[in-house]
Amino acid sequence: MRILVTGAAGFIGYHLCQRLLQEGKHVYGIDNLNDYYDVKLKTARLAQLISHKNFQFHVQDLSDLPGIAKLFAEQSFDGVVHLAAQAGVRYSLENPNAYVDSNLVGFMSILEGCRQQSIAHLVFASSSSVYGANRNVPFSEGDNVDHPISLYAATKKANELMAHSYSHLYDLPITGLRFFTVYGPWGRPDMAYYKFVEAISTQTPIHIYNHGQMERDFTYIDDVIEGIVRVLHRPPQSEGPPYKIYNIGNHTPINLLRFIEVIEAEMGIPAIKKWLPMQPGDVPSTFADVSALTRDTGFQPQTSIEEGMRSFIQWYRSYHGIQSYPCSELWSQSRCA
Repeated sequence: MRILVTGAAGFIGYHLCQRLLQEGKHVYGIDNLNDYYDVKLKTARLAQLISHKNFQFHVQDLSDLPGIAKLFAEQSFDGVVHLAAQAGVRYSLENPNAYVDSNLVGFMSILEGCRQQSIAHLVFASSSSVYGANRNVPFSEGDNVDHPISLYAATKKANELMAHSYSHLYDLPITGLRFFTVYGPWGRPDMAYYKFVEAISTQTPIHIYNHGQMERDFTYIDDVIEGIVRVLHRPPQSEGPPYKIYNIGNHTPINLLRFIEVIEAEMGIPAIKKWLPMQPGDVPSTFADVSALTRDTGFQPQTSIEEGMRSFIQWYRSYHGIQSYPCSELWSQSRCA
């Protein structure tokens, strides 16, 4: 089985490639290696993959329509997992054109490639951001998502509509996954949990938005990968278009202040907190209803926030070569090693 993974040097893409290769699949990865965050992290992920005999990699920008068309014309795939996108809610306020190029034009190029090659199953990354300021909790796939509050969320909602139309027009099996705050080793430096660990390790202030009145359905990377793999092997089958949307989350929202306490306990040093108002485009709470994914695939999240953050912090220290943390007067010397 040969799978195309877009965004292969990204956080989720890297872990998915690892899992598929472990299962004996042949993986063709593409990524444009942009500098939205440190390219060294992306190349370090790739370095873990390129030695595998079943892995091929090509630097490719999604918005290069002739390049994507050439890829699908010259290569043959049994399935496609489309994870590449311009991520980040706040960054969409600074550089909106990047989201149009990658998330709209780029997604269109993938849909066209899948149509031309009659791909057996396209799985693509959507986001919990599509729920906007939805007040119904937990967030269910049947909820109205017509009112996104960030451009990033709007592009992900557009992806879902584009995918549905292609599934309907061309009988193309497509599944979208609404990810809920994915975290873990090799994660993205722009994510709050990464920034918190980085700031606490250097005893610089962490930014706490909405004065801490936030909840997130933090979902550990291994659980997310298990869900993706289960979905990939189960193309949607229905009387209408072969199209499906699933939430993929932990189904356990964690209060932001509790989350910070978990990090402090694991690191052994307290955070210096800077309290800030809610940021434009952000939402106070996310909470995934994963009953549909569980019903159809048997998916069950397994990882607690304590286990997940312990794994991340261990990786963080190893990746950055941190032997010990600076000691705080608020904690005993024995807890600062």
